This record gives sequence, C-alpha cells and structure tokens, in this order.
Amino acid sequence: MDLTEKQLDSRLMYDGNFITVRKDNVQLPDGSTSTREYITHPGAVAVLALLDNGKLVMERQFRYPLHREFIELPAGKIDDNEHILECAQRELLEETGYVAREWTHLTTAWPCIGYADERMEYFLARGLTHQGSQLDEGEFLEVFELSLEEALEWVRAGKIDDSKTIVGLFWLEKALNAGWGAPK
Repeated sequence: MDLTEKQLDSRLMYDGNFITVRKDNVQLPDGSTSTREYITHPGAVAVLALLDNGKLVMERQFRYPLHREFIELPAGKIDDNEHILECAQRELLEETGYVAREWTHLTTAWPCIGYADERMEYFLARGLTHQGSQLDEGEFLEVFELSLEEALEWVRAGKIDDSKTIVGLFWLEKALNAGWGAPK
C-alpha cells in the first residue's frame, strides 16, 4: 500500500530567523485532498558529554515557549552549510566550555514528525578538557555534572522532561550497558 501524500501546492506562511511555516495542499493516497501545516527547521545536535569521572555535563536553562527552566543536554541548531560534527563541537564549547578528544555519532531522531521536519543528531563526546565557555549573546544557562543513573532517575521522577534529553539519555544507557553503540 502506497501511503505517500503528494504536494499539490505550497504557501509560505512565516519566514523567521531559522524556522519557516508552510501550508501545503496535498493529495492523499485515496485521491482526496487535505491541508498540511508544518515547520521547516535546519536541524540540531545534542551532545552526551561524558567526563572521565563518569558523569555527564548537563545544563539548566529557561525556555521561553514554556516559560520555565529545563534540565537538558548541551544542544544547538545546525548553521547553514555546517557539518553536524562541527556543530556538536561548537555547541559543546560555546555552552559548556568543554572540548572532546573522541566523538561518536549515536543516532538521528525526529522529535516532532507531526508538524516539523526538525532532526536531532546525537553525539557521544569523551576525553573532555575544560577551556571556558563562550556563550552566545543573550544565552544564559547553568552547567553542572550529573551521573547517568541520577539523570535517569530524574527522567522517571519528571525532573528531566525535555524529549531530546530523554532520548539521548536512554540511548546512552543502551550504548554503555547493552552494547548498542552507533547504528550501522
């Protein structure tokens, strides 16, 4: 069964600094038509930065759309023509002040498939050295260390409820304890 929806036309509804909103008319598999509204996004990276002491480098920051603070992995938007590894390295240094000697791409996930094309690229960073943070203008966050076990407990307790962080922590647990490693 072919489930493909075919674009009939597309309208730009909003063009922002890094997201756009589009409204498309589509033909459905049964021949009828419908409308799809969605966000285009350049994608982002999330870094599981593992210190030599076995703890993760984590962040606490305020997220305006939900008007509250979140506990998160270091992460950030992929710039135009930027390779995903370079983005991960840049974001880790900017936000936490760390550089890593060893990088492993773990997986790619799509956090909002119902209304956005954003993808999240997950990296494991090891062999960390602190060089001092270089936060972007207008960026405020607290960096701290947390064991994987405690981070997973915080997920269970609802203290960590950011989806990119939950996915990353669960993936890291499987990579370290169940031998998942990076996908083929």
